[in-house]
Amino acid sequence: MTTSVTTLDLTCTNAVRTLAIDMIQKANSGHPGLPLGAAPMASVLWRKAMKFDAADPSWPDRDRFVLSAGHGSSLLYALLHLSGFEVSLDDLKSFRQWGSKTPGHPEFGETAGVECTTGPLGQGVTNAVGMAVAETFLAGRYNRGDHTVVDHQTYALVGDGDLMEGIAYEAVSLAGKLGLGKLTVLYDSNDITLDGPLDLSFVEGVAPRFEACGWQVIRIDDGDTDFDGIEAALASAKSDPRPTLIEVKTTIGYGSPNKAGTAASHGSPLGADELTATKAALGAAGGDFEVAAEATDAWREAGARGAAKNAAWKQTFQAWRAANPGLAGEWDAMAAGELPLGWDAELPTFEAGPGLATRESSHKVLQAIAAGLAPFLGGDADLSCSTKTAIVESSDFSHANPTGRNIRYGVREHAMGAIANGIAYHGGLVNFTGTFFVFADYMRPAIRLAAMNKLGAIFVFTHDSVAVGEDGPTHQPVEHLASLRSIPGLTVIRPGDANETREAWRSAVAHRSSPTALVFSRQKMATLDRAEMGPAEDLARGAYILKDAPESLGTQAILIATGSEIGCALAAQESLVAAGIGVRVVSMPSWELFAEQPAAWRDKVLPPAVTARVSMEAGTTFGWERWIGSAGKAVGIDRFGASAPGDLVLDQLGINAPAAEAAIRDLLG
Repeated sequence: MTTSVTTLDLTCTNAVRTLAIDMIQKANSGHPGLPLGAAPMASVLWRKAMKFDAADPSWPDRDRFVLSAGHGSSLLYALLHLSGFEVSLDDLKSFRQWGSKTPGHPEFGETAGVECTTGPLGQGVTNAVGMAVAETFLAGRYNRGDHTVVDHQTYALVGDGDLMEGIAYEAVSLAGKLGLGKLTVLYDSNDITLDGPLDLSFVEGVAPRFEACGWQVIRIDDGDTDFDGIEAALASAKSDPRPTLIEVKTTIGYGSPNKAGTAASHGSPLGADELTATKAALGAAGGDFEVAAEATDAWREAGARGAAKNAAWKQTFQAWRAANPGLAGEWDAMAAGELPLGWDAELPTFEAGPGLATRESSHKVLQAIAAGLAPFLGGDADLSCSTKTAIVESSDFSHANPTGRNIRYGVREHAMGAIANGIAYHGGLVNFTGTFFVFADYMRPAIRLAAMNKLGAIFVFTHDSVAVGEDGPTHQPVEHLASLRSIPGLTVIRPGDANETREAWRSAVAHRSSPTALVFSRQKMATLDRAEMGPAEDLARGAYILKDAPESLGTQAILIATGSEIGCALAAQESLVAAGIGVRVVSMPSWELFAEQPAAWRDKVLPPAVTARVSMEAGTTFGWERWIGSAGKAVGIDRFGASAPGDLVLDQLGINAPAAEAAIRDLLG
């Protein structure tokens, strides 16, 4: 085995190592094992292979780096500081402290150069797949003739824990199928986990698994010192049309005399004595947060090297802009987090009638959005024939067909959600996913991260209630609306007819800095006559007066409904009004949008003086007290469903007009 290392390589790498362990020691919290072991591959990547401009972290054509093993965040912060990003020495000294730029796991939007929030294992590498999808699509759309404006790599650094997670295997499988050749995964293969040796829980061959998925696999046997081998592997990755896994065998906690190669270095500070001994063993003895001058100079040179590439790119971009003014306008809008003018001009208006399932009206709206918004793509979890989420006038996305707008995610719901997040992190596109509502459970970690990071991903769910019917309780969501509503920053919209569905999509696409869950029905529902009811456009306000009580009766009670239960509420109102009871029907498709409205609007829709309120929704009643108050009644389903025709299940579980009417009568005495 031949290994190689220059004095400068080692000095620059040790600067990363010592800064990382100094951060952890000062905070008395963190994970020193990964930074000590993975520093050589990270140093080679950042100094010699990766394209970035530290002075312009948002340069659109930069390479992306994802630290999927986010517990090793001190490694990334050291790289950013040394390369010249806006991460100061004081920021490093504030590692893991309140309000710092250097939180315990990398957080998107908090630190220049951090491309996505990582830490939940498997999410980062899956986000990287989404970034590679975005790069491939945008290159296919925008590169024209001699003007190449999208041409960059995506790199992810993963650990053994990442590759144990099922989501990572889902993503790796799909990346191979799609042929994402600009994706490179560096695998910190150190055979240690938090609990001890890797073989306590994991003995499979990672390399054969990736090869079976269509990846190029390269192994570096001595990742501690074979800098030339790592550099050559990175070059090979760039020249191969397949995605690449570089398995780098490393020593966790490298340099620590008493903890290297053991789980003891994984998740706890080394301790003052061991830190001093480690620096001495590395030949990097020095004071806290001290970096050799030659390392500082070399790292700053590497950080500035991308400035020339960025300047050249800007020249190319200006020439491209002059040659392609239409595409340039689209690019500018999307880069600003806006939408091209007129994107929603052709959204359909639905005539009143017996009705459509909202998944059907969603399908029609989706086609109109696709026609008016070219940088729009999405996919489903092998369910497009049922969720109706395919873009009919487009083909399937792959490396060979980069402008295809339908992503065939297969039965990979968790990866689908995180890949959608990766597309959103990358920027330049609006993207959506589709599956049955009950499978939101499989996607919840990705949805949570979308909300945490203010990503404009759109999560489409169909088959929204026990009306799914014969498939039974395993496929009948009941607690899912309450579950998603509990996620801060996620907007959940459950429209009640075709025109509300149009407005739900309009809202979701327009919200570029927050995610939306659109919840659609399998069962048909009437398209309401808007000449007699409130305008569907008021969906943007979350809740509105759909049909008021007659003036002669006044508003004695309020019946609030969502989705398919709108029809039940209107039928109950008709019966009650005939009996001389004044009832207002409120459509409340989105709690979150309603909560954002001024108090004047909320009080207009739900007057505080009217305390007789009933909610009606085919799901758990949890949380409805927020809108109906302690004196109100919630008509819902606080149990699991049953296998039978959908209409029968709804009736048996009391989701019908008589139940709503009875609740109103009971409140009014």
